[in-house]
Amino acid sequence: MTPSSHGKPADLVITGCTVLVHDDRERIGFEEDAAIVVRDGAVDAVTTAAAAAGLTAADRIDARGQVALPGLINCHTHAPMVALRGLAEDLPTEEWFNDVVWPVESNLTERDVTLGARLACAEMIRAGVTAFADSYFAMDAVAAVVDACGMRAQLGQAYFSSQGPEGREASLEFALRHRDTAGGRITTALAPHAPYTVTDADLAATTELARDHGLPVHLHAAENRDQTDTSLARHGATPIQVLERTGILGTDVLIAHGTGITEADLPLLARAEGRTAVATAPRGYLKFAWPDTTPVRALRGIGVPVGLATDGAASNNSLDVWESMALTSLIQKSAEGDPRWLTSRQALHHATVQSARAVGLGGSVGRIAPGLRADLILVDLTGPHTRPVHDLAATLVHSARSADVRTTIVDGRVLMRDRVLLTVDVPAVARELEERLPALTDRGHGRRLQEYDT
Repeated sequence: MTPSSHGKPADLVITGCTVLVHDDRERIGFEEDAAIVVRDGAVDAVTTAAAAAGLTAADRIDARGQVALPGLINCHTHAPMVALRGLAEDLPTEEWFNDVVWPVESNLTERDVTLGARLACAEMIRAGVTAFADSYFAMDAVAAVVDACGMRAQLGQAYFSSQGPEGREASLEFALRHRDTAGGRITTALAPHAPYTVTDADLAATTELARDHGLPVHLHAAENRDQTDTSLARHGATPIQVLERTGILGTDVLIAHGTGITEADLPLLARAEGRTAVATAPRGYLKFAWPDTTPVRALRGIGVPVGLATDGAASNNSLDVWESMALTSLIQKSAEGDPRWLTSRQALHHATVQSARAVGLGGSVGRIAPGLRADLILVDLTGPHTRPVHDLAATLVHSARSADVRTTIVDGRVLMRDRVLLTVDVPAVARELEERLPALTDRGHGRRLQEYDT
């Protein structure tokens, strides 16, 4: 495709790279010796390097030896929890929440959230993540960080029923106030924490708010099989059945984890009225020794997008979606007993198109194509661990690493160039955060933000 003739220089031309593209059936392909032309924050053209050679541009990047991919999307995380990275190790889920995480989170200040979010955004930008879906506390602070650092995000103010109606009202107020801010880079969602911390009445009220205001819902549900079994014993319904009877499945909903989704849940998800998606974060499931993983094959079979995620760094120790992509492929092979599933090309599809759909951005990101926002990354494949290349998709998924990302671009703005971060001062953030750690991690007060009992 030739670049548009606008009579003005392009904002950015990336030339000499191999570009991951999708055809009209969403099959992945690669165009070699290509160029990407960016104007007004969007992809204007994907063309040949020769065709772009004569274009005038405000900025040019010579990307020979590199592959251009759509920016990765972290479909479920809690960015500020990087401040808790490594604090609660080698614990079962119940002890992890009750003995460490929820006592510490009762200490959180807005400044802690700001610093954690800055550090998290820096980590994600360096790992080629251009967008993330987040639900946490003090989300005004997270929105300010996203605005300043240039990333894209779907944000929700988390709430529990133990907060009373004020928690739900605060989640709505946040969502309405920040929707489509940061030049359109911030979208919002209602964020009830989970069916085990939010009552059926509050979930039903959330459904009404979502419908009235045109908002999606982002929550944890059927995180593991124990939660599903406990829900059945206590309520006579799986967590997914709770979402169905409270109307949540009639909204656009992003379900975090879903390793406890049962075969009986699949028809409910298949006929859900809204856009239903699931985010999978496999590294955390391995750390918690959960017996199951997200049933990606079954969900894909009923048309439910599955996006890639990391969860918070307190459980995952990392916000590396590249690792999530490789682990998803490997764990699905093991879980299904089939080396032909998930293939590298399928993993790349989940990392791009399906992740974009999962967070409600399928019409604007997830592919490198004219008219879509210019959220993309450049990956260096000249290192010894990526040579030779027999199958480019396999090299990207199973040989390349997030450290091979050289450049990260969001909305046409370069956030990292040649591994140099341009929008976050990491040393300053790390210094201040470390000074605050004694007060943040104190558990001598005996308080808990919430009780984990599933």
